[in-house]
Amino acid sequence: MIDLGAIPADRPVLIAGPTASGKSALALEIAARQGGVIVNADALQVYGNWRVLSARPSAEDEAAAPHALYGHVPWDSAYSVGHWLREVAPLLTGPERPIITGGTGLYFAALTAGLAEIPATPPEVRAEADARLAAEGREALLAELDAPSAARIDPLNPIRVQRAWQVLRSTGRGIAAWQDDTPPPLLPLPSVTPILFDVDRDWLNARIARRFDAMLDAGALEEARANLPRWDPALLSMKAIGAPELIAHLKGEMTLDEAREAATIATRQFAKRQRTWFRARMKDWIKLDPAT
Repeated sequence: MIDLGAIPADRPVLIAGPTASGKSALALEIAARQGGVIVNADALQVYGNWRVLSARPSAEDEAAAPHALYGHVPWDSAYSVGHWLREVAPLLTGPERPIITGGTGLYFAALTAGLAEIPATPPEVRAEADARLAAEGREALLAELDAPSAARIDPLNPIRVQRAWQVLRSTGRGIAAWQDDTPPPLLPLPSVTPILFDVDRDWLNARIARRFDAMLDAGALEEARANLPRWDPALLSMKAIGAPELIAHLKGEMTLDEAREAATIATRQFAKRQRTWFRARMKDWIKLDPAT
């Protein structure tokens, strides 16, 4: 376990790791001991329509320490790493030391290595990508990418594949080329305390199973029911892990037990992708194994 007393109180803290690994609890403990504002770095927790299913901090946690960038984006709004970087920038020079925590690796990469200034995707290109992804799958979009971009992104992540395709389609230039022209980062890694939850697979899978049951007890099904009238799987806010399965249950397409099992499997698969991404790209971070 990390020695909290060894964390400098005057430097930003970054806490990354896979879903259900315990990042938020560590952020709260650091804030309680040293002060600071806990800043969200999770792409789904920015949305207001999934508090339970996206594992946003509870109202009690939010009352225990200052929190920022949680649940502030409407369900039907687009949101990108560029949006997040612009919103996090003023928090880096505020009166309280930021404790930035989440599971979206690209947010941390943009923060510590810089973000390419890629032009916004026109709505018609986004609509074309949505339609093709739904009809043909991510493989069709992946096949049309330039080789450097295809090699750099996560090929199993449909959101990243679609984003790379949209950039190429709208600018005529691959996302890898844009990234190679990246400006300096807002928070270079040497200026922060970077902590990565590097966890055992079996330990994490057991926590994932327990947490989804806890989410159901906390009202995840009721939350899904509230989102049912506006359900659109193409929207980023509807990508919350477990949402498609609970919506399918509410539509009578599977039992609750089947939805629970499918959502748990989907969460495990997502966590595996996160762990692979983090281990490949965060080799210089301080590794933390909460199971030891």
